[in-house]
Amino acid sequence: MAAAAGWRAGWLRGWSALLRRSFPILAGARSRCVSGLRGPWNRVSALGLGVTLMAIPIAQKHDPGLLSNEALIRRAVSLVTDSTSTLLSQTTYALIDALTEYTTSVYTLVSLYQKYAQLLGKMNSKEEDAVWQVIIGARVEVTTKQQEYLKLESRWRTALRLSEMAAEAAYQSGADQASVTAQNHIQLVKTQVQEIRQLLQKAETKLAEAQTEELLKLKEEDPLHPASQQESCEAAEEAYLRED
Repeated sequence: MAAAAGWRAGWLRGWSALLRRSFPILAGARSRCVSGLRGPWNRVSALGLGVTLMAIPIAQKHDPGLLSNEALIRRAVSLVTDSTSTLLSQTTYALIDALTEYTTSVYTLVSLYQKYAQLLGKMNSKEEDAVWQVIIGARVEVTTKQQEYLKLESRWRTALRLSEMAAEAAYQSGADQASVTAQNHIQLVKTQVQEIRQLLQKAETKLAEAQTEELLKLKEEDPLHPASQQESCEAAEEAYLRED
């Protein structure tokens, strides 16, 4: 068995030598293949090394001024002004909506009082009672809307004070841009609320005029029945006082 294996090995070596002598191109094939493989792998290795170096984080130099106490305070106070401005905006929108609804309910009541004054002396007792039921319902609506807007106004004033304090803190901390922005926003919402309040004051003035006109009409309604006139006037005056 060993002799046969040795004979086969020798036969293969001899046949290989014969092929190299007969076909010289095969002699350099192995070396070319190896060298061809060696070249790209060298380049890949070099490229991989470069990528590895690029992946290593290099310590960045930070500006000491960005991490100072003053800088951190300015950054924090800027966040505070943003938050308080958002709160002020939301409460302002809610207050304006409540004021608008209250003003609308007041004008509705004014219209009902005016209509009632025009119909005095032209209605029977049943019709008059029906009109008064409508007026009472409108007065309840006015009272409800008034309470809602007063509650929201209290929240709005709190948000306004917070924004003013945040703007002052920003100014004292050197965050000038945040301070100016907050102050401009405060002035804007004050103007918006003031405008709607002026409309409300006009509505309340008209309501007072309508109630006064109603009292005068009641005094002129039935001069031949003083007792009935007095009772009607007292009822109207009581309603007027409750409205105030």
